[in-house]
Amino acid sequence: MTEEFARLNPKRKVPVLAIGDQVVTEMPAILTAISALNPDRNLMGKDTSETVRAYEWLNYLSGVLHGQGYGGLWRPERFVNDASIYALLKEKARQTIKDCYTFINGKLKQANTAYSLGDSFTGVDAFLLVFYLWGIRIKIDMDAGYPAYAALAHRVLERESVIAAQKVHVRMTKDIVR
Repeated sequence: MTEEFARLNPKRKVPVLAIGDQVVTEMPAILTAISALNPDRNLMGKDTSETVRAYEWLNYLSGVLHGQGYGGLWRPERFVNDASIYALLKEKARQTIKDCYTFINGKLKQANTAYSLGDSFTGVDAFLLVFYLWGIRIKIDMDAGYPAYAALAHRVLERESVIAAQKVHVRMTKDIVR
């Protein structure tokens, strides 16, 4: 990380969101901030029960799937100093990721709703999409292994806002590579 980024976020971790002169870190806080910018979109749920479930999802995804799973897979040095056991740690992290995907798939299948909290898109669904795409990135067959999760991801991928964001991402990536 650059020193400029470290000034923005002394934790030296992503994600980070700057809203005006305020910096927000950690995904549950970031999604809450985004939701507050447009409260009638109900991005953290339509009622107290859905909001509670949103935080339940976000903390699980942040702490277990992201922190333990992908953290262990992509950044084993965060957990141990002994490089000789990185392969074992990565193997355990990969199993944690698969266990999380199995849990997510089961939860979505049991809910039998269009989205994670019901019939409306929320920030949880956006975060779930990130992990679905990461699963593909690490060569997990997400569609065959986790059909309920894949169905949710494909619904989210069809949203106009997601299609627009992907186009921006592709343009930004091309600019960075140049």
